[in-house]
Amino acid sequence: MSPIRTPTAAPAPATAPATAAWRTHDELRPRSHTAARDPRTRSAVWSAWTEPDKLAQWFLPAPTIARIDRLEARPGGALVTSMSDDGAEFQPHMDACFLLAEPEERLVFTNAISSSWRPTDPDPVPLTAEITFAEHPDGTEYTVLLRHGNPTARARHEQLGFVEGWGSATAQLARLAEGAGTR
Repeated sequence: MSPIRTPTAAPAPATAPATAAWRTHDELRPRSHTAARDPRTRSAVWSAWTEPDKLAQWFLPAPTIARIDRLEARPGGALVTSMSDDGAEFQPHMDACFLLAEPEERLVFTNAISSSWRPTDPDPVPLTAEITFAEHPDGTEYTVLLRHGNPTARARHEQLGFVEGWGSATAQLARLAEGAGTR
């Protein structure tokens, strides 16, 4: 049995307030995942996000290799990563800044501000990611919510395969958190 539990998304309310539309058009929520069946692994899921050697093992879908250049999981801290298809030549992947870090509860980061606290216009899309970790009867519930500045950026990110790629990366995270390796 897979360590990932993917519940179906709840349907949108039939009568949402008109003012709520601007709040949801830019959000991209691939799915809510149970990243590990053992509730004791919540700390393992957290450390997989906050320890560079662990983050590198799962952060990008295989066979792409992640290199974590800077990881400072604290407000104002850096998240800088590179990626490679062959493990020899790396190219920049993300230069981001943590906005919030609540141990074993929530991480929020954005690539709209660089690790040097400068406004950026990152390629391919600017985003803010909110990662939450919660108890679940089946283990650790791990939720990713991405916010984009506009519908075009959201659509571009979807077109690039974010949802599918994040599903693969989350499966790698689950294997790591449960001690089964990643790739």
